[in-house]
Amino acid sequence: MPVELTSTEALGLWQRVTLEQVRREGPDLSLRQMAILLHIYLVPPPHTVRGLAAALNVTKPVVTRALDTMGDMGLVDRVRDEADRRNVVVKRTVAGALYLEQLADLIRKEGRVSARN
Repeated sequence: MPVELTSTEALGLWQRVTLEQVRREGPDLSLRQMAILLHIYLVPPPHTVRGLAAALNVTKPVVTRALDTMGDMGLVDRVRDEADRRNVVVKRTVAGALYLEQLADLIRKEGRVSARN
């Protein structure tokens, strides 16, 4: 069922979700990093730096920097493509899946708060 929110309600939901993320322990991702992470987990693989850059309309260095940070956090992993050693394939991790599952839970929780008010 679609949720109908006014502009103020939508921004309030986004504010509560981001505020709760900042207050929690754990990774604090930029919007660009979040967009890349969501693409990796919501769009069927395989994912490469070149493919992510094209899909998100950013440069390869932007994607590489984001992947470096998210790799250090354990949210993604990179491995050499055995079929074409020039390519690096971006892989999902259990930690990344858990991070996004918790984010989805938070969005649902805050969405219910919006629905009640």
